[in-house]
Amino acid sequence: MDNIKKKTIISALSLFFQSGYSAFLGLAANLVLTILLSPAVFGIYIATLSIISILNYFSDIGLAASLIQKKEITINDEKTVFTVQQILIISLVLIGYLSSSYITAFYKLPPEGRYLFLALLFSFFFSSLKTLPSIFLERKIQFQKIVLVQIIENTFFYLIVIILALMKFGLNSFTYAVIARSIIGVISIYLISPWKIKVGINRQSFKQLVSFGLPFQASSLLALVKDDLLNLYLGKVLGFQALGYIGWAKKWAEAPIRIIMDNLSRILFPVFSRFQQDKEKLRKLIEKTIFYQSSIITPSIVGAALIMDKFIHVIPKYSKWEMALPLFYLFCLSALLSSFSTPFINLLNGLGKIKISFYFMIGWTLATWILAPILVHLFGAIGFPITLLILSSSFILVIRETKRIINFSFIKNVFPFTISSLLMGICIFLISYCGLSGLPTLLISISGGIISYLGILYFIFKINFISELKILTNKYE
Repeated sequence: MDNIKKKTIISALSLFFQSGYSAFLGLAANLVLTILLSPAVFGIYIATLSIISILNYFSDIGLAASLIQKKEITINDEKTVFTVQQILIISLVLIGYLSSSYITAFYKLPPEGRYLFLALLFSFFFSSLKTLPSIFLERKIQFQKIVLVQIIENTFFYLIVIILALMKFGLNSFTYAVIARSIIGVISIYLISPWKIKVGINRQSFKQLVSFGLPFQASSLLALVKDDLLNLYLGKVLGFQALGYIGWAKKWAEAPIRIIMDNLSRILFPVFSRFQQDKEKLRKLIEKTIFYQSSIITPSIVGAALIMDKFIHVIPKYSKWEMALPLFYLFCLSALLSSFSTPFINLLNGLGKIKISFYFMIGWTLATWILAPILVHLFGAIGFPITLLILSSSFILVIRETKRIINFSFIKNVFPFTISSLLMGICIFLISYCGLSGLPTLLISISGGIISYLGILYFIFKINFISELKILTNKYE
């Protein structure tokens, strides 16, 4: 138990370090690209990634998740998962290649857009080779080793993108970077987590793995339909420029939950699976998860919403994204609300209650495809974030359903951070009227926001982050 906790903390800290490092590189790349590239070109990149996400879904029928969730795995399990996945991957790569001309014509992509699509297909195949070595590390909760591979990949990817964009390669900057990243990633993961490729399909293993994998993958399918297919729909209906604005706003607004929640989700799923029979330990774990994620995500999103207008005017040639600010504010609110449901969906999956999370995904998907076309038709691009805001409000239903299984306290763990973030927002708002402008105002707003947030937590709610961190680390030394 203590060993798992220690591994969990080490893995979490490693993932957050990698996220911070990647976020820094991503910020630099995103700034360069969104300065040099037009919203329309940025929209093409987003649409192309969505097509690959669709292919990625069909590359796995939930077998990888089954291996992580399973208590013990055999050689037959390993070779069955690898072989089935490769059959699916190769088939999809061929389909994608044969469909590339049609996709290019349908979306009126430039030649560079087709090259990027083909490069992503290449990357798609190479990424599948990393599945088994990564699963072994996840089962051991050794995410720090996975993090090392991601750091290597991201370093090469972002540096290549930045350098080529500055050399005016345009959309081709992504193409070359994607190819380099996929090759370097495969080499790195096999050096860190060696695995001898095994080929073969065992019927008994396949049936056992699919029994959990198919419902799990069905939820992923709904997420795919809800997100990536909708991006393609928006690109066709609104055009790539509007999709570029949507992609920019959504990317920035969801940055905190991508960094925090995506990493927590990867760790919590195997950890929840290990403690399926101990509800008391699960209660403590979920409450700590809510406590720590709220302490970071809530102020981050509130602060980002209040300083983004200053940020775009400080960065050269960045004012072209000003039209996306209304979208950004709505995405911020929906991201904050949706962050409250994510850990509970992971808990349900970890406990094997896959049908409950599947039903939620059905509801969210249907609501998305009912509301989005209507609201986009009525309000244009802003109709999409309105749709997400409505859907994210359903976090209350997720919490209520989870409480039927595990009795935990939610409000107590989010209240101090919500109030502190709102008061911090008032401080940032007042700072903006201090008479300064440009970079000084931006820097004073950020530092003032951080100081006021920590001060409010300490003096009003008696929460000391330094003490919390010491308790968290010392407890498992």
